[in-house]
Amino acid sequence: MVSTPGSLKQLSNSGVIAESYLSPSTTGLINLDVPSIQRFKGIADIIAPPASLDDLDINQGMVVDILLRLAYNEGEIVATHAEEVVKLPYRLIDDLLAWMQQEHLLEVSKAVGSLGRRGYVYNLTDAGSARAKEAFERTQYVGPAPVPLEKYSQSVLMQATQHKLSRADVQRALNHLILPQDFDRKIGPAVNAGTSIFIYGPPGNGKTTIAEAIAGLLGGIDPVWIPYAVTVGGAIIQIFDSLIHKLSKEERGSADKRWGLFKRPSVMVGGELTMEHLDLRYEPVAKFYEAPLQMKANTGMFLIDDFGRQQISPSQLLNRWIVPLETEIDFMRLTSGQTFEIPFKQLLVFSTNLDPDDLVDGAFLRRIQLKVGVFGPDEKMFYQIFANQAQVLGFPEIDRASFLYLLNEWYRNTGKPLQSVHPRDILKAVKVLCEYSGEPLHMSPKLIQEACEGYFVKAKDGRIL
Repeated sequence: MVSTPGSLKQLSNSGVIAESYLSPSTTGLINLDVPSIQRFKGIADIIAPPASLDDLDINQGMVVDILLRLAYNEGEIVATHAEEVVKLPYRLIDDLLAWMQQEHLLEVSKAVGSLGRRGYVYNLTDAGSARAKEAFERTQYVGPAPVPLEKYSQSVLMQATQHKLSRADVQRALNHLILPQDFDRKIGPAVNAGTSIFIYGPPGNGKTTIAEAIAGLLGGIDPVWIPYAVTVGGAIIQIFDSLIHKLSKEERGSADKRWGLFKRPSVMVGGELTMEHLDLRYEPVAKFYEAPLQMKANTGMFLIDDFGRQQISPSQLLNRWIVPLETEIDFMRLTSGQTFEIPFKQLLVFSTNLDPDDLVDGAFLRRIQLKVGVFGPDEKMFYQIFANQAQVLGFPEIDRASFLYLLNEWYRNTGKPLQSVHPRDILKAVKVLCEYSGEPLHMSPKLIQEACEGYFVKAKDGRIL
């Protein structure tokens, strides 16, 4: 697809973002004296609240439709409640309700207290009910007024490059794991680059835990501004997902309430991933769109765990994402046939315990910036993990004979490879056995044997699985 004037590619390369279509005067409408706004150059212009209906960045009819649907659903409408739902300033809501009253779509049924217009309770007229039904035909969306797609795209480009993590930051995030020396140097550069990581290796050695630690790292820095919904081509796309977007407690100043200040999002999917999750999902009854997962993950992290075990094949995913991985731009299509661009700007993490040679070709791997192998521990690390888990689970002491029995009988003598997850699982089984028999918590070779016999499976050829 060829880049057109004003396209994301041109915009991203220009180094000039907000100035391309916003008036510099908009910054006067917003309090700049809060870190969440100062942190990202140009963001103040994007998230400045509209001062009047003339400054509204979307079609007024779209907001009127939301107000009509709200009044129809709830039987009445009050300006202060509408302000909470639609997330536009009270002055704009009041002006719209007054216009709707003038057009005989609403009528004042009562006034509460001495609040003036704030106390007005409106009901739909017959004409208003008819207009509301027409509005429902277009979409049933009732929620925060959307922002233009262009503003969303520009905000992602401004915020995608997060604060650079120091080596100490990464080491602290991984310090609860027993990992090879300098392992942080394999992860930190990729996190700072905000591009992509391919984590591979046999199961049970902490790949998912490492990815979750990365998510915690990102979630703890630089909260970002994300709109609840965007509009393009007359359609509404809902971005906000309560399972992904967690509100930050940082001061948000007087920013447009259609924008939430969230911790950097982390999207984690496994075998349930389908191709539908990566495209706009149109709900034919509600008649609006839900953003794809990669759009929800923008400015944060997208982890595909157990890569290769999804309901879509690696080659299908490769074909879907090979262009976004190269250009950092993704393409979406509405049911109307209209196509548009969105930024593809998140830390993309693939985690797999399958052989990379069996999963993807060189073209895919070439587009992933960093490959990190996570393999089983050596005996020294295995003991450190064993000791660490014993302390976590409350064992009063580490019985050396028990550890040597585990190491000799179940690994050295059988040829079974050491896995980082085994000490935790085996010691948990020992703890359950002690609790069941009413004994004080302790470990012994006999208890280790009983736990291992219940934990491992013997194959027909005698191998320990």
